[in-house]
Formats: sequence, structure tokens, C-alpha cells
Amino acid sequence: MVTKLTYKGILDTIGNTPVVELQHMSPKEGVRIFAKLEGQNPTGSLKDRIALKMIEKAERDGEISASRTILEPTSGNTGISLAMVGRLKGYKVTVVMPDNVSIERIQLLHAYGAEIIPSDGSRGTNGSIEVAQDLVEKHPHDYFMLYQYGNSGNPDAHYETTGLEIVESLPDVDMFVAGLGTGGTLMGVGRRLREHNPQVKIVAAAPEPDDFISGLRSLEEGFIPPILDINLLDARILVSSLNAFRGTKELLEKEGIFAGVSSGSVVYAAMRQAERMEQGNILCLLADGGWKYLSTSLWTKDYEQLAKEAGGKIWW
Repeated sequence: MVTKLTYKGILDTIGNTPVVELQHMSPKEGVRIFAKLEGQNPTGSLKDRIALKMIEKAERDGEISASRTILEPTSGNTGISLAMVGRLKGYKVTVVMPDNVSIERIQLLHAYGAEIIPSDGSRGTNGSIEVAQDLVEKHPHDYFMLYQYGNSGNPDAHYETTGLEIVESLPDVDMFVAGLGTGGTLMGVGRRLREHNPQVKIVAAAPEPDDFISGLRSLEEGFIPPILDINLLDARILVSSLNAFRGTKELLEKEGIFAGVSSGSVVYAAMRQAERMEQGNILCLLADGGWKYLSTSLWTKDYEQLAKEAGGKIWW
């Protein structure tokens, strides 16, 4: 029997993303690896969840109005999600974004009607944060910054939705692996899973220090997001850019999953952790789909070509 679902609007389709088993990527027969496909959200990433949560929180708290523009530093996905939600709710959105992101992110932001203020790409999202904070300080009546790095609505969105969905769809999770960006996913999902199973391991996938690809956050950069509690983490797995590329391409070649580069990092970290286990279930969170990265030719070039061309690009 086919179940037909109808929704009042696109915002009601955020969340409830599928969990699938990666049947060809576990290095151990007794260890099963599952993936939650956040690329199935309306704008193609998990950031739709936090965009809606943070805006609705600001509305409840009386902090936002149509006369003030939402301003947010972003490497792309959060800005796109805010632009979509903001457009539907009648808010103008301006994003501060490194000038070396993939063209698809710029095109999507323009399509949703957002204004883009470029920041120095060599400084990554840290540079974007500084520019955005300076603008808010100089023009407090014109801009309102949600600030995903310090907004409790970020982890709360994942505690209330993502984490709950995981518990309901896969109750027996022994390890949860996600990328370390703002920390919101790891904190929110981690808290929910820990309440369900105090023994669950929470693992962060992060880039190696001074690697030539920005995006996932290396704590060695010197900036720790205020919402991140590193004590909740059981491990932090450092993943090189080339291994992130390998994981991303293997997801497509072995599982048919078209995901972004941060997902490759997460899957690579999960496989390395699986090698140290005899049995159990690992749940990976794949943050976005691969559509925003087609212009990088990630899926058509070999690793050596990618290594030469990857420097200075923001991949997530």
C-alpha cells in the first residue's frame, strides 16, 4: 500500500530524514554502519533544522522583526537554510561568507534572495565571524545575528529532532559519529543519545591541523564555539582532506549515496573506529548532499588532481 503524505508547507518537511545501512563499507563483519541522510532536507543539508529553530526562538523572545536584517557568518549551508526560512517568514537575510566557496552556494543564496558580503577566504569562517560581529556592533539597529556558534537553538534543534529520530529509528546505537563544525549536532544528538544509552560513544570527525581544506573545524585554529562542550566527546578523529575525498567517493561508488565532503570525513572516521570494535552499531550523520560541490569535479578527478587543486577552497 502506498502512503501519500501531504504537508502544509515546505518548512513542515524539515527533518525525519532516512537512516540507511552502509552494507559495503564496514571493515568488520560484526560491526554495522548506518547513515542518516540529512541531504534529504529541503535545501539539502541538516542546517534547515537549526535555521528554523533559531528563527522561531528569536521570534518567541521578541528579538527579531521585519525591520532588522538577519546577519549570519557561514561557509554556505546555514546561510542557505536561513535564506529559505527567512524568505518564507518575511525576513531579509545577509550572510558573511568566505570568498572561496563553491559557486553553487553563491547561486543558491542569490536564488533565495539573500545578500552576500564576502570575507577573506584565507581566514575561513573565523574571518566571516569577525566581519559579521563588526557589522552588528556598528549597526545594531539594522542587523540581528543569530550566531549559530553560540545559539542554544542550534544544539536544541538536534536534541529535539535529530537525536529523537535516531532513537526511534535505531534504538541500539553504540557509537555516533558526526563532523565537528559549530558543535551543535554533536552536542544535541549526543545529549539525547546519552540519555537513552549512557554507554554510547560520541565521536567527532575533524580536519587535521593546518590541512589545506577548511570547513569542518579544527580546534587547533584557536576558536572553540561557545555551544561546544568537549567533555561530551569520547574521541576526536582527525581526517586528512584526501581521506575525506576517498570517503565521499566511496559513498557514491559503493553505496550510491551522493553526499558532501564532510560526510566523507565522517564515514572515514567511522570505518577507522569500526576496526577497533568486534561488534556493534555505528550511526554516521551525513550533513548534506553533493549537489553544492559539483563544480569542484570531486567525483570525476583522481585524488592527486584534487590534492593539487584543493588548497584554499571551503568544502563544507
